[in-house]
Amino acid sequence: MNNSRLFKKSLLAVTIASASLASAQVAAAGFQLNSQSATGLGRAFAGDAVIADNASAISRNAAALALFDRTEVSLGANVIQSEVDVTGTTYTSPLGSQSIPDTQNDATSFVPNLFIAHPINEQFAVGFGAYSNFGTTNEFDSNWGKGTGSVTPDGTTVFAPGADAFGGTTNVSSMNLLFAGSYRINDQWSLGGGIDFVYGEGELKRDTTMNVIGGGGATADANLMNVDASGWGVGFNLGAVYELNENNRFGLSYHYSPEIEASGTVSYGGQDNIGDLKMPLPSMAEFSGYHRIEDTKFAVHYSIQYISWSDFDALVTTNGTPIKDYKWKDTFHYSIGGTYYINQNWEARVGYMFDEGVQDTLTSVSVPDSDRQWFSAGASYHFNADQTLDLGFTYLVGEDVAVTDTINGGVAAGGLTLNTTTKATAILFGAQYTHRF
Repeated sequence: MNNSRLFKKSLLAVTIASASLASAQVAAAGFQLNSQSATGLGRAFAGDAVIADNASAISRNAAALALFDRTEVSLGANVIQSEVDVTGTTYTSPLGSQSIPDTQNDATSFVPNLFIAHPINEQFAVGFGAYSNFGTTNEFDSNWGKGTGSVTPDGTTVFAPGADAFGGTTNVSSMNLLFAGSYRINDQWSLGGGIDFVYGEGELKRDTTMNVIGGGGATADANLMNVDASGWGVGFNLGAVYELNENNRFGLSYHYSPEIEASGTVSYGGQDNIGDLKMPLPSMAEFSGYHRIEDTKFAVHYSIQYISWSDFDALVTTNGTPIKDYKWKDTFHYSIGGTYYINQNWEARVGYMFDEGVQDTLTSVSVPDSDRQWFSAGASYHFNADQTLDLGFTYLVGEDVAVTDTINGGVAAGGLTLNTTTKATAILFGAQYTHRF
């Protein structure tokens, strides 16, 4: 028998990091959450840094505040129904290989938002936003991979934790409180900026059930990780708007995201005094354009967004304990859309986004990441000049991804290896009400 030792501490050091990023990438690459508004959702967020059809525009570009001539309040929510298929799974330990049944992880997330835009005079405007840029939820069935590992009767040496060490339960959410302002320089140029207070919290659990060697069918349960932690970080954003004329304008913005230190319960491998969990968040830059075709009811709009996912290189704790390497790569997403101004009451919009996956040389079953495509449609109904209801819908589909997930260097190094295929899809619904004063 290969008595390569896989201590619980080493196992958990990997599973805690895998847990922290599970399925937000169903909605966007990495654990970005493109769900700030129903209007943006209905056009795949094409042109969102400059369209300014309601106050939610400030989530993408603070300078868009200069485009409002009345106070506006927008209140809405998006619902994300995600599905991750995990198929063709083979689990290999120093004791051998075995197949794991296919599974499907379904989740429903509710993402609310609130925005206020308030012009002070012809030059200055201020705004407030409460929304989310990052979040995830994912839960493997408790029986997935259960009992596929083995342990000695006294439990001192773990020969092979089960495949369930790669699964588990994850609930991570964030909230962004934005305080922003803008200044109109002249008829063409406006500048803006703001402060972001980002709150993140997460509940992460990993357990494994192993067969006791020579135990007559007895099993041993091990709690590998228990995290219930939260924390705050402070970021900032800058933006600009250039108006060529009333039908053509461009927007450029930059959002610096902070590193959050999550405190609370951070425990693995029987150790509780390992410090807080440090999670670096990626910064984002976006360029958008909007063009209404003269003497028609049509407009086209587009966006290119850069996300610095290479900032998320690894997870460590505040006392220097290494958790897991990710080595993600910087990515872009590209979106294009159109709006049809049907009449005084109705608008219709469509959009398409190509969103690049973040994984490079390292892959993980708990991060079903891939390039993905957004197919979006939406509509606005103006009850009158002061009240508008916006609806948005997106169907998102990712690619099949062959995943090789490892613990302790994989089976070749005496560790564990999981080979599988993941595919993520999602349906997003959004509704938003705007009132102008």
